[in-house]
Amino acid sequence: DTTSGKQEAKDDTRHYLQSLADIHFTGNYNSFNNVTQANKSILRGLLLVALFLLLLGCINFVNLTTAKASHRAKEIGIRKTMGSGQAQLTIQFLSETFILTIISTGVSLLLTPTLINVFKDFIPQGISFDSVLQPHVGLFLLTLVLMISLLSGFYPAIVLSRFKPVTVLKNQAYDGSSKSRKAWLRKGLSISQFVITQVLLIAILIVSKQIRYSISKDLGFKKDAIVFMNTEWDIFSDKPDNRRYVLLDKLKEIPELEAVSLASAPPSASGYNTTTMKYKDGDKVIETSVETKTADEKYFDLYKLKIVAGASLQNSDTIKELVINETYARLLGFKEPHDAIGKFIEFRKPVPIVGVIKDFHAQSTHSLIKPLAFYSSNRNNYTVHFALKTRDKDRNRWSRALTKVEKAYKSIYPESEFNYQFFDESIASFYKAEQYILKLLKWAVGLCVFISCLGLLGMIMHVVSQRTKEIGVRKVLGASVSQIITLLSIDFVHVIFVAFIIAAPIAWWAMNMWLADYSYRVDIGWMVFAITGLATICIALMTISFQAIKAAIANPIKSLRTE
Repeated sequence: DTTSGKQEAKDDTRHYLQSLADIHFTGNYNSFNNVTQANKSILRGLLLVALFLLLLGCINFVNLTTAKASHRAKEIGIRKTMGSGQAQLTIQFLSETFILTIISTGVSLLLTPTLINVFKDFIPQGISFDSVLQPHVGLFLLTLVLMISLLSGFYPAIVLSRFKPVTVLKNQAYDGSSKSRKAWLRKGLSISQFVITQVLLIAILIVSKQIRYSISKDLGFKKDAIVFMNTEWDIFSDKPDNRRYVLLDKLKEIPELEAVSLASAPPSASGYNTTTMKYKDGDKVIETSVETKTADEKYFDLYKLKIVAGASLQNSDTIKELVINETYARLLGFKEPHDAIGKFIEFRKPVPIVGVIKDFHAQSTHSLIKPLAFYSSNRNNYTVHFALKTRDKDRNRWSRALTKVEKAYKSIYPESEFNYQFFDESIASFYKAEQYILKLLKWAVGLCVFISCLGLLGMIMHVVSQRTKEIGVRKVLGASVSQIITLLSIDFVHVIFVAFIIAAPIAWWAMNMWLADYSYRVDIGWMVFAITGLATICIALMTISFQAIKAAIANPIKSLRTE
């Protein structure tokens, strides 16, 4: 209200609408009681992986078919001499590709039940092989077969059907500069394969690096050897359920437990409560949305939350004091944490600040640290937290402790099921989507590397067969085995290098876009690209080494006898 001289901070609360069409793709409103739902980003990732694999398969087919074209040159020459036209030959070769695609589709359908089980973490519950046996899926498969047949078979069919009878019957399948053009096409397609492979490999390294960083980062509290569990809480009952205090006393008697606390959620949780708080500093009013948690006097020590100014909370049935984080203290205009001690915040009523706590991550590293306030309210404390003593050499100490805790819990709540969760595991669950992405990328890279290496192996076999006499002549003139291996390998290393030059900026851009969702993220760094480039070259050299060595050590007399 500027007319009265007051300044009021704008509330940053945001409201969202969810369409019914998206209800199966988001768990924001817990619509299905934590049942696994579809995730659009993961489904898009699966689709992208499938497209990459299909593209790599098509590239391999085109490469190998055009590379082996000379082996069918005489057949084509004879067919043309006997009256076959280019259109007839094109249809023949496309039909051969179509039959191969049909066979591949049949094999893929047989593998579908196994693949559904392998990728069950990525898809919603209820998806089975029966889902494939639907008319629209059959129509999709037919369309896919036709598209793949055309995509992978059209160019080889055109190349093969254009051979001239006179030249092919003279063992001159290629004339003019067409051979060099086709060689460059094969190299271009091979480069495309390794661009895809290297982009995915860089993505794996960066995603795994970010997940390790998020889980191992100092979040501002202790997370190891801490367990929490919820007790019964009937929010509609006017009569409070005080059995949790009896449970708390029983847990304090268990020698394997180091500390016990009764509070609301752990310091870092997927859900959170917010409320609007006001702070008045003369004519200035700061009103903002603040995350709130309740705690007892043992909570801060149990989680090793550091009080940087003032004191901790005291147990109380009513809200009579607050402990705020450093972010909220700075938002209120306090340069030093101790300046906030004793100031009052309007929270249902004026409540004094008795302590300032060091900032910690109340949510995942996707989010910035936001204003937070703790208060004591026994009525809202329904979660039991306990720290386990270190196991040292007694490996069974934790299992004994949990058995005793379960016994105590069932004696108080015989009608309820005993459920608990380790705090570090709950934090790791924040990054479940990232772990799924990482698993998906590992599958994708493994398959891409395998397919690319198959293509590379086919190419080196073709190159060796085409250069048999050249290799023999070089050996007769004194070339060593290492020189022959280098000669055969250098072109493939050039392909990998060019692919890396293309893949690096693409991967850098894509991963920067992905990391933008994290408020606290890793630096990509040059090491990721160096590892990727070296790993790809090593994989390629291992793939071609056997054929290259075999050609290099072959008897030159035999190679010079070949036609």
